[in-house]
Amino acid sequence: MLAIVHAVARMFELAGIGAILLGALIALGHLVRNLARGGTGKAQEDDSIAVFRRMLGRSILTGLELLVAADIILTVAVDPTLESVLVLGAIVLIRTFLSFSLEVEIDGRWPWQKKATGEAEQ
Repeated sequence: MLAIVHAVARMFELAGIGAILLGALIALGHLVRNLARGGTGKAQEDDSIAVFRRMLGRSILTGLELLVAADIILTVAVDPTLESVLVLGAIVLIRTFLSFSLEVEIDGRWPWQKKATGEAEQ
């Protein structure tokens, strides 16, 4: 049973890493494509870079969530000692802070603020 739990946690870790890498490659591909076919205008470049950052940020957020899930699985199912739970708590706090910071960076507003009228859902 322990081997299954380790395998499941490893799959979540690989999925988290894969989400970050795949998202980064897709975002980079979109950036290169948009810059290649777009004009040389500053506004077009700024828009392309903003889209790249948003896509990259979303893939990092997804990867972080999957990595947290792997840590939770390992801590709860494999090594539920007080020390491992405290380490997990610290990891979750750090990753939550990173996720929150990325969310603010991507959206340009606090999560509890309403979207501006006419702002499209990403």
